[in-house]
Amino acid sequence: MKHYQTFRAARRTIPRLSCQRRIQRSPFLRPNRAFHGSVSLQKIEPHVLSDIGEGVKEVQIIQWFVEEGAAVEEWAPLCEVQSDKASVEITSKFSGLIKKIHFERDAVVQVGDTMLDIEVEGEDEPVVEEDADQDPESTSHGTEQQNLDEAKEGIAAEESRVPQPEVRPSDVLKAPSSKSAGKHANLATPAVRGLLKEHTLDIEDIEGTGKDGRVSKEDVFRHIKQQKQPQPSSTQAAQYAPSTSPALNAKQEETPQHLTAIQSAMFRSMTKSLNIPHFLYSDTTNITKLGAMRSRLNERRDPKTDPKLSYMPFVVKAVSLALNKYPTLNARLDTSDAAKPRLLLRTNHNIGIAMDTPAGLLVPVIKSVNARSITSIAHEIQKLAELGAAGKLSNENLSGGTITVSNIGNIGGGVLAPVIVEGQLAIMGMGKIKATPVFGADGVSIERADMLSTSWSADHRVIDGATMARMAKVVQDYLEHPETMMVEMS
Repeated sequence: MKHYQTFRAARRTIPRLSCQRRIQRSPFLRPNRAFHGSVSLQKIEPHVLSDIGEGVKEVQIIQWFVEEGAAVEEWAPLCEVQSDKASVEITSKFSGLIKKIHFERDAVVQVGDTMLDIEVEGEDEPVVEEDADQDPESTSHGTEQQNLDEAKEGIAAEESRVPQPEVRPSDVLKAPSSKSAGKHANLATPAVRGLLKEHTLDIEDIEGTGKDGRVSKEDVFRHIKQQKQPQPSSTQAAQYAPSTSPALNAKQEETPQHLTAIQSAMFRSMTKSLNIPHFLYSDTTNITKLGAMRSRLNERRDPKTDPKLSYMPFVVKAVSLALNKYPTLNARLDTSDAAKPRLLLRTNHNIGIAMDTPAGLLVPVIKSVNARSITSIAHEIQKLAELGAAGKLSNENLSGGTITVSNIGNIGGGVLAPVIVEGQLAIMGMGKIKATPVFGADGVSIERADMLSTSWSADHRVIDGATMARMAKVVQDYLEHPETMMVEMS
């Protein structure tokens, strides 16, 4: 009891602090400390075009999938670009908002250039700023009230803070409602882009009914339906369409038209190819026996599992077998040191086949032909042809070629002068197969033969005419006597 009374007496001698002073004396709420809640950081991240491999230094933008002000997630597609090898989708490296797009459609972008800026959000740690030491007892009542108000505001801000909502997938590719349709109005999702490629349509020809003029699948299907409707008669069309027949002394007029992405890639690739001194070697090959063998094999194939054999798989395999005897033609010329150029011999026969696709001329590559059978080559050609028709050839499909075979014969023509692809030393061109009368084995009788015109271009810096002629002769022998080709296949 004595101790309790002593405690009560001692307590009465201690001045009671007001609520305000107790807050100030609290170890957690000092009068000279200002509280700052976690603030949202807005940081601009430049999205740089990275190296997409295979020595590609520049690409052309085919189409943007986003516009300024739109939300985007990490790994979401930003745009589609075309290199001299393939079309590739560029995906986002960040999640945030598109602040600025630096390049228009059809612009050429160099590796390392900033394509667009993305505003990303982050969280900063709570910051406590300490003023100079000051005695709390000497603080005036006005200062105490101000500190108390600041402390209460800091506590309320912390309690009422709500996390920022995530960027949902459905928000991707959406522009703010206040943004009017502009230079990026004709946007579409990758699914719509695939539909456009499938039907070989230009998005600019389709009127979008979506938000800000976006093109939807329904818009594409409606456009296709309108195309299938019967066109007005020539008399009706003449009433509304301007005359296309110029007057006799009319002034020449020119209408500018941008190159397509494939044409631009071909322009750059062929311009580089002009640095290679070409020479042409041509001959004809009697493929009558090969045609008979091909017909028999096609009769025995299973239509459900085996592709129909064309002449191309046999030609590709014959070229590969000939490369075993002339490996120099499978090499690459390295001129990185102009004073000491060298040949880099390559083990795999990666043979490109020039292909006419809806998008233009592309050269997909059949990898490791020297390890494939003719049936395997046929399967690969069929797969690449289907991808080319659908516009889905990837950079992997179009890169790594060591020599090329081009077939113009399905269109027509005989002798041609194919252009060597950079990084290769030779290219073979096939003309139209023609039924031709030839002398028989006795030198007197005349018989029908299927003759194939073949043309070779080679890099005359390292390949001489004799080497090219010998290589072409080996290919010719394989095609004229296909049984020898079957014997030498591994």
